Amino acid sequence: MNQTEPHVELYVRSMLPDGAGSRQEAVIDKLDELERREEIAGYNVVVWGKQIAPESAAANTEAGRYILNRVAEFKQWALSNNVSLESFYQRTSVDSEVTESAYDAMVLPVMGLAEYDGNELAHVAPCTRGEAVHTITDRLERLEAGEPSALDQQPVTPISSD
Repeated sequence: MNQTEPHVELYVRSMLPDGAGSRQEAVIDKLDELERREEIAGYNVVVWGKQIAPESAAANTEAGRYILNRVAEFKQWALSNNVSLESFYQRTSVDSEVTESAYDAMVLPVMGLAEYDGNELAHVAPCTRGEAVHTITDRLERLEAGEPSALDQQPVTPISSD
């Protein structure tokens, strides 16, 4: 058993998105197993949409603020750990037929994982450092083995801002 058991949040677009259902089920099964074996203190599954527009009315709802706050926390963690979350979210421009203008939206991943040690964000997956992509499955396998994050063992090389 780990000295401090992390708590995990799994973010999904819906409970069974097209093509991702079996991957999602496998991740949830693994989280169940890790919780039973006391490798993690517990987990939550948070359902979020395909995208969120930070300037929209939806962003001002409790759910919208929660998502934007989490994404901001993930971005800060990425900066502090010299990793990229490009595999986690992307920005897009959406044409609005109602207002006949475009607005910026953040496309949310089909599945994302956040690991907390107490209240401290300890890991976000998927993430990228250099050429290495650290997936949700990679992180769960390391948790199962009682190993630290691969980020802790990988040398830090600056990410270009291109």
